[in-house]
Amino acid sequence: MDIQVSSLAERPDRLPAVLDMADTWPEFVTNDPVGTTHYGRIPTELPDYALFAEDEHGRVVAHAYSVPFALAVEGRRTLPARGWDQVLTWAFADLRRGTRPDTVSAVSVTVAPHAQGHGLSSVMLSAMRDNARARGFSEVVAPVRPNAKHREPHTPMTEYAHRVRADGLPEDPWLRVHARAGATIDSIAAASMTVTGSLEEWRRWTGLPFDTAGDAEVPGALAPVHCEPDRGYAVYVEPNVWMRHPL
Repeated sequence: MDIQVSSLAERPDRLPAVLDMADTWPEFVTNDPVGTTHYGRIPTELPDYALFAEDEHGRVVAHAYSVPFALAVEGRRTLPARGWDQVLTWAFADLRRGTRPDTVSAVSVTVAPHAQGHGLSSVMLSAMRDNARARGFSEVVAPVRPNAKHREPHTPMTEYAHRVRADGLPEDPWLRVHARAGATIDSIAAASMTVTGSLEEWRRWTGLPFDTAGDAEVPGALAPVHCEPDRGYAVYVEPNVWMRHPL
């Protein structure tokens, strides 16, 4: 597939097409309150960090979002256990205050369903790294959502993330893409994303009954969702893997 990668700063006219691109995210993931608040701000407030790929027909087939933030400041300095949620919060707090960023965090790499299987995730990760390097940054960090972890929701991420193949590369395909690009594991973001909702909301998001107390396995979830039917809610706390990409 022949593609052209641009940023929305370069091509603001393509914003509607980027926003309209289909994806395969589970619905409950898109209801993370931090993401609901901040993720949609990236294309308009940080367009230099919103990259997209067009195919030979001009169709948007992938996009990659990242955010600049300050890590080497008082109260931070280490990558947070709250991962994806925390880095989005930091990035937009820094933007509001005018704090100078020193690091770029990947936020998402999304490939349209019809374009999957062509290596576009790797292409977009590379483009994100190149974009950060061109802006003077020396490192990209990423709260990685391992894309095969949902098959083993009860396996601790501390165990899963460190599994390697005979060649020394991670067993998980998406962690492997990052490793091949030069990244190494820094730590586990044990509470990278938190989604809470009423039982009615969880039933709508997943099509599952959510009528039994305890942990429920949900398609697409990296860990069980904890259900409290007597109290009328359920909570999902997603672990991710912090990886560091030196540039």
